[in-house]
Amino acid sequence: MRVIALSTLKAFCRQGSMHDDAREPALAWYRHAVAADWSSPAGVKADFGNASILRDGRVVFNIAGNKYRLVVWINYAYRVVYIRFIGTHAQYDRIDAQEI
Repeated sequence: MRVIALSTLKAFCRQGSMHDDAREPALAWYRHAVAADWSSPAGVKADFGNASILRDGRVVFNIAGNKYRLVVWINYAYRVVYIRFIGTHAQYDRIDAQEI
């Protein structure tokens, strides 16, 4: 898969020491996603059983033992993953994952 906006992950992990524990799990997710070949939501669920599949290609991943949430939009036909959001549960609760 081609992952767009790796800078979003890096910026989140650089936000001071309070997100240091997200760095390695987020980069591990990135490495896994780049190596994946997801042609449908079923492929995502096969790799990440706890991922939440939303409508219109949106997927929510749990990062760092469910401490953080990562929202992406996947274009399955073109094998592209767009990172839309990463944050804590409190930050995630303030957004609409379907709209971000």
